[in-house]
Amino acid sequence: MTRNHEQRHAAGVRSYLFAPGNHPRRVQKVFQSGADAIILDLEDAVAVSEKIATRSAVVAALTPPRACLGYIRINSFDTEWCYGDLLAALGARTDGIVLPKAETADQLRTLDWLITQLERERGLPQGGIDLMPIVETAKGVMALETLCTATPRVRRVAFGGGDYTLDLDLQWTEQEAELAFARGRLVHCSRAARIEAPIDTVLLQIRDHERFRCTAQLGRQMGFQGKLCIHPDQVPIANQVFAPSPAEVEHAHKVIAAFERAEAQGLASIQLDGYFIDYAIVDRARRVAALAARIV
Repeated sequence: MTRNHEQRHAAGVRSYLFAPGNHPRRVQKVFQSGADAIILDLEDAVAVSEKIATRSAVVAALTPPRACLGYIRINSFDTEWCYGDLLAALGARTDGIVLPKAETADQLRTLDWLITQLERERGLPQGGIDLMPIVETAKGVMALETLCTATPRVRRVAFGGGDYTLDLDLQWTEQEAELAFARGRLVHCSRAARIEAPIDTVLLQIRDHERFRCTAQLGRQMGFQGKLCIHPDQVPIANQVFAPSPAEVEHAHKVIAAFERAEAQGLASIQLDGYFIDYAIVDRARRVAALAARIV
């Protein structure tokens, strides 16, 4: 595992909170939610009649100083609004573009080329704008190997369970076994491509906080680094679930210290509190410690 790969994992984003771009009061509130990243929406949350007018509103909302990352979800590649959304969305304060219903590497490469030209034209840092595809169809799930490697702008991918279950006519149950295949593909293809761990799907039951906690814990167990949120109440739960606990951090530092002492004596495998420790376990401990340091 390279040092850069460890750093990308350590820089994980725990919570992405959506807000409809055409509701100024909601937009203003989400910046106070504690989310690691905000996604201002031009797609599903905005009526067709307001899509064009909302473009300037979301760019203006990202202009003031803020403590979190700011993304804009444009309309999907095959719509009449995608190109205009992209032209409007790229500004000095835009951290990334979210592409819904991503299905082919060509879509991502086309957007990458357009973003590059706009960065040059507008004096923005080259390659500074993230491109985060949301995979939410069977075609997108099966194309993940190429989506994850389409362009260096794709630093992570996200999963959209709502449209995915609609596309396959699945029943979205509380146990979420029907999402396991797609989740597994996202995690494995992300790892194989050496990009960040993916971002898990929203949960539509916005008032069921216990179910949100359970689905977030399942996502973390399966290898996701964070979760898409659609209500501010979900943010603190996601932040807690996808952050190491104090006990995990304490154990990680203990493992690192013990192994470094052993390694100085020529040992590469030891026992600590009944656990077997080798390089793989130490790498995980260092990842936990780095994530905890970033959050603090």
